[in-house]
Amino acid sequence: MSAAATLPVVGALNSTERNVLIGLAVFFGLLFVSMLAGVIQPRYLFFLLSLAGMYVLLTMGLNVQWGYAGLINFSVAAFWGIGAYCAALVTASNSPLGLELHPVFGLVAAVVVSALVAVLIGIPTLRLREDYLAIATLGLAEVVRLLILNEEQWTNGSAGVSGIPRLFEGLPFDSVIRNFYVVLGLIVVVYLFLRRVHQSPWGRVLRTIRADEDLAEALGKDTYAFKMQAFVLGSVIMAAAGVFYVHLNLYLGPDDLEPIQTFYVWIAVILGGTGSNRGAMIGGLTVVAILEGTRFLNTAVIPAGVDVAPLRLLFVGLLIILVIRYREEGLLPPQHELVAGGVADEKGGGPDE
Repeated sequence: MSAAATLPVVGALNSTERNVLIGLAVFFGLLFVSMLAGVIQPRYLFFLLSLAGMYVLLTMGLNVQWGYAGLINFSVAAFWGIGAYCAALVTASNSPLGLELHPVFGLVAAVVVSALVAVLIGIPTLRLREDYLAIATLGLAEVVRLLILNEEQWTNGSAGVSGIPRLFEGLPFDSVIRNFYVVLGLIVVVYLFLRRVHQSPWGRVLRTIRADEDLAEALGKDTYAFKMQAFVLGSVIMAAAGVFYVHLNLYLGPDDLEPIQTFYVWIAVILGGTGSNRGAMIGGLTVVAILEGTRFLNTAVIPAGVDVAPLRLLFVGLLIILVIRYREEGLLPPQHELVAGGVADEKGGGPDE
């Protein structure tokens, strides 16, 4: 029997993946039953699904940086906030800038500014050890939040920005349904794009850098340029998630940029499986299910007088412990792939499909 015959079939579902898919089917089934029973209103359900889609985009952006290239970015909230504030300030009716442009211009501004900031952060840090990037991005997150909070003449400060237009106002669908379809379309486009680039020579170089940067340099690759490209790409995806959020929530304030948002996205990446875009989707959905689903515990499950909903962070922590203990590679880790010479990548660093 040839060596290639012993390799796992790409795209086949193993028992863990089947269990995850069954769990998702049960989860969405419970959501549907809850909607029919009146526990969750249809509009709120679509809002939650849209919010989960926003977290999926954030998780895929971080997955490009950490899962592909091994870059530690602790400023997810900063790049998300940059995209969100660019969109809000360009399009909102009560923006200090007074532009009131179409949301497309907000998206363009978010992409340009987030890419520029990512380059400015990456230039002095990506040539150094990984911990320098971690320190720089951690400081960037707080700098961005404090600038937005204190520069009232540009950002409205603590009052935040309201009067943000809805997406595709001319369509006959309800706004929450429009938002759901928009974020679903964004997820599909980003997923297909990342899947393609991950399987490309560019993606293989990034996986080599993550595994052994010295080896990549010995092979003649400009690791600095590749890491910069991955860092900018991930930051732009995070900014796009921020753009969607402001048109979903219709209000944005400095409190939305708290560091806890970065923590949630890192949890989603770890839960789903580092390097796996399918896992990023599962992780994003799981985090939102815990954060928002626990709001209904007091009324639907727990007897009166027992306040359990504020313990949602405890539930998140317990979930992390369980995953690390029993499934340290994540719920849907990257599958093995065939590489040159018919040799399998035994570290599981292959593409998602």
